[in-house]
Amino acid sequence: MGKINFGRVLLGGLVAGVILTIGEYLINDVILAKQMAETYRHFNVPKPGNHFIIAATVVTILLGIVLVWLYALIRSRLGPGPKAAVVAAIILWFGIYVYGGVIYGMLFQIPMNLMLIGFAWGFVEYIVAALAGGALYSES
Repeated sequence: MGKINFGRVLLGGLVAGVILTIGEYLINDVILAKQMAETYRHFNVPKPGNHFIIAATVVTILLGIVLVWLYALIRSRLGPGPKAAVVAAIILWFGIYVYGGVIYGMLFQIPMNLMLIGFAWGFVEYIVAALAGGALYSES
């Protein structure tokens, strides 16, 4: 069991973060664009502007770094490779998508079908990001 290579965590995390950012753009601004516009109107809030987009992008890229860091932490137990990457993805997906989605979905009365689309999309998005970021990680 080697030490964590934080340079590779950063590299893999940046790639994972970019994948997550692209995925979030696609689900929110392309696939569910109509539903998102209706939600903004329903809550009488403007469409997010540049400040929000920049902040969300930075935080999402940081999340990609955390995802690869989690992969690096658990690969000593599960072994390097896809299995550890998928487990890391599922852990973060559950903590972010499922937990946050259920809580905020109930609070803001988001229709169940939209929540399920989001959960499924996020599941695939996080696995793809973890596999890509994990593939770039090595301990040497």
